[in-house]
Amino acid sequence: MTAYQIQPDKPIVKASLGASPTAILVLDDGTIFEGYGFGAETTNVGEVCFNTSMTGYQEIMTDPSYAGQIINFTFPHIGNIGTNPIDIETDVPSCLGMIVRNPLTSPSNWRENQGLSAWLAYHNLPGISGIDTRALTKKIRDNGAPNGVICHKADGKFDIPALIEMAKGWPGLNGMDLAKEVTRDDAGNWSQGSYDLMAQDHTTTAAKHKVVALDYGIKQNIMRCLIDAGCDVTVMPATTSAEDVLSQNPDGVFLSNGPGDPAATADYAGKEIASLVESGIPVFGICIGHQLLVLSQGGKTVKMARGHRGANHPVKDLTTGQIEITSQNHGFVVDEDSLPDHLEVTHRSLFDGSVEGVRHKNKPMFCVQYHPESSPGPHDSTHLFTRFTTAMTNAKSGKQER
Repeated sequence: MTAYQIQPDKPIVKASLGASPTAILVLDDGTIFEGYGFGAETTNVGEVCFNTSMTGYQEIMTDPSYAGQIINFTFPHIGNIGTNPIDIETDVPSCLGMIVRNPLTSPSNWRENQGLSAWLAYHNLPGISGIDTRALTKKIRDNGAPNGVICHKADGKFDIPALIEMAKGWPGLNGMDLAKEVTRDDAGNWSQGSYDLMAQDHTTTAAKHKVVALDYGIKQNIMRCLIDAGCDVTVMPATTSAEDVLSQNPDGVFLSNGPGDPAATADYAGKEIASLVESGIPVFGICIGHQLLVLSQGGKTVKMARGHRGANHPVKDLTTGQIEITSQNHGFVVDEDSLPDHLEVTHRSLFDGSVEGVRHKNKPMFCVQYHPESSPGPHDSTHLFTRFTTAMTNAKSGKQER
């Protein structure tokens, strides 16, 4: 479908459709995309972003880092493998809706037990198909991620002026702490390893290290990777104090991915993380965990115009010269100019040169901006979990991993 722009004092011009539109996407600048709805008949407002991954739509839709966001998928074949209860990253999705170009492909996969549209409806999430996702992606690329409203109504009756005002009135992700909305309420243990397709069961690995994982919106596959690496994992809420973390006597602390503005989350988490780093215990952070570690050390983060979201992002490890293809999902980034002297950049994006990894010069603390659990995405970065366990082994023996 084509998009059209509302002009002052001019009537809205309907796009030409083969059938009456049953869904609409309204952006805060007045741009409107008409299409066909699927999933739940409902209305959601948030930030519109795009993801370039060629696979893993169910993992993407259930990634808690997408809280507050409507996802525009650039890959055309969405829905082709249906959904299942295993390929999820959290039990209840936190994203706000799905945007695709083509009608959902009929599911054809031996693991499928529910079509994507029915799965979305079950979770009260709307979808829209039939729009020009390339035009929308270029708009985000050129102008930054806009606020938008996705509305699915089978009768095709939309109060467009009200939807435009809803989009304009949404406050945006700057200053928004969403970690508190997606974190767990209570501490708990995780014991499930990666899923073995041949055995059709989850693996188990003997635990050698006790790890506390702080949940800012943690994905299940991250915890599985920690189990695979030989960790006994206790997951604790985002608001947990350093004292409570250390009372668990962990060998290391993991800071998870998560949504929202990291500076807002750092208002309560920053000083606790600083205490954990100062204790000398190995600390490993990814995504917002990476940003929170930098903030805890006196650095700053800034909002990106369009963010990094996809499974094909090249990153260079400056310490080894190795280039990894990574899976990413973030709309904020570390401000390199703000880094204190005791932190050094270890990884850099080959797309835009932004900071993708940092380590402490004197403490066993390191972090990366991307998602080494790779769900979905390539497995180039899973070695970082081994680096974490090596840091814990070295800490026990009085060495510091470099």
